[in-house]
Amino acid sequence: MVAAVGVERNDRGNSAPVRRDWQRAEAEVLYGLRFADLMFRAQSIHRNNFDPNHVEIASLLSIKTGGCPEDCGYCSQSAHYDTGLKATRLMDRAEVVATAQCAKDAGATRFCMAAAWRSPKDRDLDQVCDMISAVKDLGMETCVTLGMLTPKQATRLSEAGLDFYNHNVDTSPEFYDKIITSRTLQDRIDTLAHVRDAGIKVCCGGIVGMGECVEDRLGMLVLLANLPSHPESVPINLWSEVKGVPVNDTAERPDPIALVRLVATARIMMPKSVVRLSAGRQYMTDEQQALCILAGANSIFIGDVLLTTKNPRRDRDANLLDRLGVTSGLA
Repeated sequence: MVAAVGVERNDRGNSAPVRRDWQRAEAEVLYGLRFADLMFRAQSIHRNNFDPNHVEIASLLSIKTGGCPEDCGYCSQSAHYDTGLKATRLMDRAEVVATAQCAKDAGATRFCMAAAWRSPKDRDLDQVCDMISAVKDLGMETCVTLGMLTPKQATRLSEAGLDFYNHNVDTSPEFYDKIITSRTLQDRIDTLAHVRDAGIKVCCGGIVGMGECVEDRLGMLVLLANLPSHPESVPINLWSEVKGVPVNDTAERPDPIALVRLVATARIMMPKSVVRLSAGRQYMTDEQQALCILAGANSIFIGDVLLTTKNPRRDRDANLLDRLGVTSGLA
């Protein structure tokens, strides 16, 4: 039996159950519905919580690239693997702000800054806090991903005006140690708790196509949906090919319909979260992206590069959204 544990009222005047007691078997039942039934249910929930004809535009910048001490087996920025990526220092504040202004001019309302650290040092955090304040002054929402945080560091980011902190769980608890050994899943969950306690919104999702099975993808959604509060933002990344990393040996791109099913299941399980089509859209056809939007995905990243991997050109995104009649502000 599916029982709601709480009912919240959204801005559109509709009530929707928000559960935090999902079982894996329930997620499997949802995922396995006949496609038309799954899409109808996901779209109905989506319409009760969001404008179905709007997609949020975000931009992501790597403010410190490469040299990361973590051994995440999918990542081009890990110092453990020879990926041909040259490590860089933290970018200059003025350059970051200029990039954010360009993103805003292109239609982005959220600017995300990523640094390849295990965890930030205090002197680095000082500079990042300055960047956050400056980007906020442009009138944009801010998001950063800096690795693990202490409670004190999370509070400092909050005081700087940070809106969102991204810290992905990446995959299911069962598959996690097959791709990462330098940081535990509990480490990630602890950081999420510090971010929540500091009053910052959470951006947390994962990656598909690394060799995991469907049960692992659903296990990741169950983990996210059973957090004390659902992440306000749930990025779903399709693994992008990177030379020299271990995931190359196991990677298998999901069937296009399987990815749409995952998006629809995420929408049903986390009805009020923004579901983001993140990395890997360069592998997706317009038709697959359209189905994902119909299933409840309501945010994309713009820019020719997403951290260190390719991303669709802005004119392709604008053309697709225009054909779908979807508003976004994309210039």
